[in-house]
Amino acid sequence: MAKAKSRRRVRDTWKEKSWYTIKTPLMFEEKEIGETPAKDPELLIGRGVEVTMRELTGDFSKQYIKLRFEIENVAGDVANTKFTGHKTTTDYVRSMIRRGTSRIDASTIVTTKDEHRIKLHVLAVTIRRAKSSQQKYMRQVIEDLLKETAAERTYEELVKSSVNGKLASEIYHTAKKIYPLKRVEIIKSKVIN
Repeated sequence: MAKAKSRRRVRDTWKEKSWYTIKTPLMFEEKEIGETPAKDPELLIGRGVEVTMRELTGDFSKQYIKLRFEIENVAGDVANTKFTGHKTTTDYVRSMIRRGTSRIDASTIVTTKDEHRIKLHVLAVTIRRAKSSQQKYMRQVIEDLLKETAAERTYEELVKSSVNGKLASEIYHTAKKIYPLKRVEIIKSKVIN
């Protein structure tokens, strides 16, 4: 004899969820960067969101920059975020490095004027291959420059200048006096506190 199949009724949990609009922090003009569903708004807190600079500003030349945000609080149906860091795409980094050049990576934790700590990773690419002593000196100069610049700026000013390329430009103009550079880019940042 065939057994009668017992059918369990499956609950559709999607109908129980509400949609929340995700917005960037004030320093990025509280732009809408997406929507997300959640059963309870408390479950959204801590959720990460990644968006490209092009989606935020409309500038196609900044397509390679990915900004990371984390939902900090929920007010009504709006999920407010905080900036947690940024990174550039690996294909963009690879496109800068050519044979016969040197890649100089400088990574340091800096403290801003208003006591925020951010880890910045700078990539400098030379025009010709540099000696290891020159690379070491260049790395030290970049790290010192980052610390000095951060101490003079607020958290918001430092984040904006590191994301939009102004800080990389300042580093380039100072560091190229030591050794001819092709490019300087802040390829990664991470907010520590």
